Amino acid sequence: MKITRRTLAEIAGAGAMASAALPPAEAAQVPAPPKEGPNTPKIALGMFDGGRDPATGPRRIKQLGVNHVLSGGGRTPWTVESLTKQMDPWKAAGITVGNLMIGLSRDILYGKPGNKRDQDIEDIKQSIIAAGKVGLPVVEYNFYAHRAMEGYFEEIDKERGESGWTGFDFELVQSAKQRYPGRPEELGMKFKDLPPLPDIGAHTLDQMWANITYFLKAVIPTAEKAGVRLALHPNDPPAPISRGSQQIMATLAGWKKLISIVDSPANGITYDCGVTRELGEDPIAVCRYFGSRDRINHVHFRNVLVMKPYERYTEVWIDEGLNNMFAVMKELLKHKYTRQIYPEHPRRLDYDTERGPLGGYPGGGSYAAISYNVGYTRAMLQAAMS
Repeated sequence: MKITRRTLAEIAGAGAMASAALPPAEAAQVPAPPKEGPNTPKIALGMFDGGRDPATGPRRIKQLGVNHVLSGGGRTPWTVESLTKQMDPWKAAGITVGNLMIGLSRDILYGKPGNKRDQDIEDIKQSIIAAGKVGLPVVEYNFYAHRAMEGYFEEIDKERGESGWTGFDFELVQSAKQRYPGRPEELGMKFKDLPPLPDIGAHTLDQMWANITYFLKAVIPTAEKAGVRLALHPNDPPAPISRGSQQIMATLAGWKKLISIVDSPANGITYDCGVTRELGEDPIAVCRYFGSRDRINHVHFRNVLVMKPYERYTEVWIDEGLNNMFAVMKELLKHKYTRQIYPEHPRRLDYDTERGPLGGYPGGGSYAAISYNVGYTRAMLQAAMS
């Protein structure tokens, strides 16, 4: 329909008639939809969710009504100058950078002896200090011995136009068609039987707990002084074993143990309601446990179907899994969570496939599906705030 002044006048007139249909007192009581603010959660997207073109990416994100982003922070040590260079273009676009992922060296992850681990930890501490100086509130990180990516594969949502899902299977047989194939000699093996990689080796729970304890006791006091919160993302996928290594953040007991190592709001988690369900846990109860202790420093907002906890599940559309996403949002608000919520892992749509590139997971999508996730998440947030 061509929009003309006459059309606009007709639309305005129709709106006036609709308002007039309500009794004056009742019409005055109809509130406007609540909006995000300093005391509410903030919907956030990845810096590249609008595409990698710096001329159009921020604009695309802003057009979705999203004013916060997250990303990786680059090589360590971060400096005020390096962070400012990364954050300033977003600030100029009216978008706040609220979370950057920091990479940990193998010397830190695997507790390698020698001075290199301590020097690498010092680089992390200097990065956290720089984050505090530029006003970056959250630094996210992983602590995998090995991430179980080889267990991923694409599934098809046959009832939803054959859009794409991301499946995970602990017993997935390795195939040449996989997105994350192993070495040629591993073709035909099940993921759970894949051997340790020569440059990584196999690591036990005790070893990994010792390594992260050493790390946290060194960096959390620095984070507290800098006014920065750390958010450890759970193991995802939460397979019991990944190439011979056990995973410290693959159980709820592990999440609880983490925040007890150093008792501080700076030592928190990324609460992922999708991973929570992958463990077979209740996302509302888990949100309550960590939210009531002020240990949720970042949120990933997505949905899954689980066939066997830890071992077989499917990442589905945000509105069709086992999680009650409205209840999750209400629980976050109940505990006065005010940091970022990332509606991640968009599903594959033909529209995105035709335009490319797609997301980083089998069955993953791009901007159109991201837009859907944002709209759904905002509806949940507005309804919960109401």
